[in-house]
Amino acid sequence: MKRGKFITFEGGEATGKSTQARRLAERLERTGIPVVVTREPGGTPVGEDVRELILKDRPTDPVTELLLFAAARAEHVTSVIRPALDEGTWVISDRFIDSTRVYQGKLYGLEREFIEQLERFTVAPDYPNLTLILDLPASAGIERAQLRGTLSRYDAERIETHEALREGFLEIAEAEPQRCVLIDAHLPVASVETAVWQAVTAHLLAEAD
Repeated sequence: MKRGKFITFEGGEATGKSTQARRLAERLERTGIPVVVTREPGGTPVGEDVRELILKDRPTDPVTELLLFAAARAEHVTSVIRPALDEGTWVISDRFIDSTRVYQGKLYGLEREFIEQLERFTVAPDYPNLTLILDLPASAGIERAQLRGTLSRYDAERIETHEALREGFLEIAEAEPQRCVLIDAHLPVASVETAVWQAVTAHLLAEAD
């Protein structure tokens, strides 16, 4: 049995990650590929509890927040992601390691070596096969979040913060072109879906054939 593929969606707030993850799963399932769609933080009962805690209040120390994410991720990988991949199921996650690298690393200044060490214990060797980074100007993301309704504490950050987050994801896309594909999330939803499908086809489906 072939091992499943692991796809992650990354990007700033309100870039359409959840929508595109769901649409991609539907297209893959129509081709006969079994898919699990999940999210971070979340994906497990423990992860969802951590998600509720993190979205409610920011810990005083960024290390606390990082370790909460790491704990949720360890549970997520062990109980959901790895078993699915081993069974030949493809996994699509709305956010994963790159969000930690950008939010806790670039934004809050935690050491890259510290974050990478946690990844080795919580993720390795199950790193994503493909990461789709949905890119949107910070002002557009804020406008979308406001139209969406209730703002999370991440949505409500200053525009300078959102711009720094966008820059962080762009840096990752540039540094790891073999894994990451940058997609213009300012396009209509259907056009973004097409770009996502083209990336998956080129990077994973052709390989699977």
